[in-house]
Formats: sequence, C-alpha cells, structure tokens
Amino acid sequence: MQTTTDRVPNRLINEKSPYLLQHAYNPVDWFPWCDEAFEKAKKEDKPIFLSIGYS
Repeated sequence: MQTTTDRVPNRLINEKSPYLLQHAYNPVDWFPWCDEAFEKAKKEDKPIFLSIGYS
C-alpha cells in the first residue's frame, strides 16, 4: 500500500482550497483554474473536464 510520501503530488498541491488539496495526490494530471490549462487544451485540441466539487 502506498503512503502519501510515496506518491508524487499533482498541480493541486499548491492550492489553498481544502477540496482541491484532498485531490493533490490523485493519479490524475489535474490543473487548477488557470491560463495554462486552457492553453494546453487548445494546443492539444482537447476538451476541458471541469469538476465543481460535490455535496
């Protein structure tokens, strides 16, 4: 079983939101809401997958 120290964090590790931080070690290349995310999607001709949380 991997521990948090065994895994590499994604870009969300630098965010302040508790919701985003709890996903900082997901094996997904998440981006916070930023120009870099939109530029990459445009360059790679890919859609944006937007997660707005859950309740």
